[in-house]
Amino acid sequence: MKPAILLATLVLPLSAAEVFEANLGRETELPKGKEADGIRGDFILRSDAIEALVSHNAHNRRANMSTFYGPDGVSPGCLYDLALRGSDNDQLICYGPNGHGPVSYVRIVEGKAAVESVTTAAKNNGIYKRHVYEVKDGDSGIWITTTLRNETTKPDSVTTRDDFQRFNDYGVTEGIRWASVVDPAQKTGYALAVVKVEGSKIAADKITLPPGQEVTIQRFMAVGTSALHAWGLAMEKTGKPVAAVTGALLDKDGQPVSAGRLTVKIGKHDVWAYPDAAGKLSLKLPPGEYEAIAQDIGRLDLPLKITAPGVISAVMTPAAAVKFKITDTKGGDLPCKVMFQGINGTPNPDLGPVMRAHGCKDQYHSETGTFTVALPPGSYKVRVVRGLEYASLEKDITIAPGAPVTFTGTLKRVVDTTGWISADFHNHSTQSGDNICGTDDRIINIAAENIEFAPTTEHNRLYDWEPHIKKLNLTPWIKTVRGMELTGSRQHFNAFPFTPDPLLQDGGAPEWNDDPRITAITLRRHQGENATRWIQFNHPDLSNMFIDRDRDGMADGGFVGVGAMIDGMETQNGNATEILADAPLVISRAQGSLAAKVSHVREFIWLQLLNQGHRLVAVAVADSHAVYGNGVAGWMTYLPSNTDNPPDISWDELSPRAKRGEIILTNGPFLSVTCPDGQHAGQDVRANGGIDLKVKVQGTDWVKIDRIQVLVNGRKEPTLNFTRQTHPKLFAEGIVQFDQTIHVPLQADAHLIVVATNDNADISGGYGTSSQAKMRPCAYNNPIYVDIDGNGFKPNGDNLGHDLPVGGLTADKVRAKQTPPP
Repeated sequence: MKPAILLATLVLPLSAAEVFEANLGRETELPKGKEADGIRGDFILRSDAIEALVSHNAHNRRANMSTFYGPDGVSPGCLYDLALRGSDNDQLICYGPNGHGPVSYVRIVEGKAAVESVTTAAKNNGIYKRHVYEVKDGDSGIWITTTLRNETTKPDSVTTRDDFQRFNDYGVTEGIRWASVVDPAQKTGYALAVVKVEGSKIAADKITLPPGQEVTIQRFMAVGTSALHAWGLAMEKTGKPVAAVTGALLDKDGQPVSAGRLTVKIGKHDVWAYPDAAGKLSLKLPPGEYEAIAQDIGRLDLPLKITAPGVISAVMTPAAAVKFKITDTKGGDLPCKVMFQGINGTPNPDLGPVMRAHGCKDQYHSETGTFTVALPPGSYKVRVVRGLEYASLEKDITIAPGAPVTFTGTLKRVVDTTGWISADFHNHSTQSGDNICGTDDRIINIAAENIEFAPTTEHNRLYDWEPHIKKLNLTPWIKTVRGMELTGSRQHFNAFPFTPDPLLQDGGAPEWNDDPRITAITLRRHQGENATRWIQFNHPDLSNMFIDRDRDGMADGGFVGVGAMIDGMETQNGNATEILADAPLVISRAQGSLAAKVSHVREFIWLQLLNQGHRLVAVAVADSHAVYGNGVAGWMTYLPSNTDNPPDISWDELSPRAKRGEIILTNGPFLSVTCPDGQHAGQDVRANGGIDLKVKVQGTDWVKIDRIQVLVNGRKEPTLNFTRQTHPKLFAEGIVQFDQTIHVPLQADAHLIVVATNDNADISGGYGTSSQAKMRPCAYNNPIYVDIDGNGFKPNGDNLGHDLPVGGLTADKVRAKQTPPP
């Protein structure tokens, strides 16, 4: 019985502060949330109030790709996660008390709920470094104590600067740093106070330590339901007096204004607090009086004077809002996007940050057709869209406080894409690290823009969007496969499918290599070779890859053989529409800049390389990092599919089609190009003396084309250029805007690309004020390879009148090449 009694005495109460390693089955207890980055082997600290995670010492340990770049961008022994206990709402990416980099060890501290990270002097240029992270019951935060000691024989300048990543809204008030969550709807904030410094008079960014001397800095990082909440908790730990402020934001009927915020001016700074679901607020502020404003989109601002200690009583005006009910033609629910334009003197609304779906600038992206959007009172032109296959809905409305307007409508699928599915092979969310767009927000963005096939392609991390798709009930609309973007300082790659292991660093992803051939082979073989695996160049520098490997201005063939190691490459990434450009280089000068810049025209160089025998499959992507602006859609890809039902899409079936280049690229028009025997993009065709191309272009109500140009071996054949002005009878109004058979006479082998565009229009009807709106409507097919002599297709070697561009070209060198000799 004695062992049992001993065991019982070691069982701690549930509320007792604790620390343990996430291993041996306890990985399920890793903190969760938008920015949670824990893996097996990390250390979890918990008190009755908070939960936190400190990264363990392992190869390449980092929160994500972009927390810190470079070979020393690792961050073992740093605070990765900090959230209120049980909230599943971590919003912290990384905190390094003295920067980041390799450490000697990370381990649990005996006798307390603490973890220490130590970098020995031998590993850190003579400066010993130790961080202790400790949690205590009753504290809504974590104690962080840093010791720096000079173990050299000479005085040394030592940095005390920390790393606090990553927030859009932050500041320093009364000496306490605070940071507010990116999406206010997630209601979290942090604050960091220096509580005590020993061994130095000031906690400057740099201090000089004599030999053998050490400095100790004790900090407290608070987590709360808002930045202001956390700021008061941190202020209390510095020993300065604080007083309780409570209250609520309510409407005139006593209902909570839970989506609002309280902005309090403290000194020169405005700091925010968010009410809970019941509208209640609970803060700690230094004693005194404060000016404040209660705010909520759709309601009038309510100026307040609050006192600490004291009670807030805020009764806000009724909300102005639009209630939407959007369905398909069968009455079914439908994801969609709404754009609001202020009219009759009403400004465009600002519904929230560009990274979120439910309110980003003047747009709202919804995973369902039934939703409500609060708006400031006024008059608006409201436009509802769902990608390039659906007709839009538009109506002018006027809304007033307390009088919601109802907007009902049916989105009709007017563009017939039967047998083809929309796809985008390259998008990101906060898992990538170089952006802070929520993953759910990204998935909603994809659904609202009607992208049916969207592989998971986070930077340097194997990840799976499928759980997010299921949680949002978007399985009927989106199919994904698990993959990644493998990224470094030179060529980036997208690759899929893979199988992530979320408990491993980067989900078990491989590591990038500067030689793209090694990276391509690594991706091909990782987790075993897979015949369906797709590997593509992302936003490639084609000159570097295929022409000038070391960028010294001398053509050397680039990375010889790399083209055969990939399946495709992005010709369209961003808002360019330059498939009909006249040269591979352009000279530009940024506004306010004295220096001219030389840029490559990727589409033109692709055409040049096709003629050199590089059979490179082109894809079009959004490469989105936000929802508004750099969001999903704009450029996308269509490829043939045996099913038009997203849940039934099979990458096993799509993969060989994609690898052959059976792909159409578009930012609006739906283009179909077929040969008499049914061959289309990416396929080889045998012909004599020429070939007939059946060309059909459809466009929804915000897409209009006025030009069809056939490229023969990349050249714009003048007799195969058709415009509404020169050939008006070939074009039509409505959805089907061009439906003709074009005869292309040929005397030798040729690859053919049909371009549908409009040099005098944009696609703002589908994107509003977002950056994609400025693009010309444009679509084109991957080449159809026509064999005239019966000996198989052979490229003609034509450089299209320009040298293949090498690296290191300045504006002066380009101008000299372009200027004819006297």
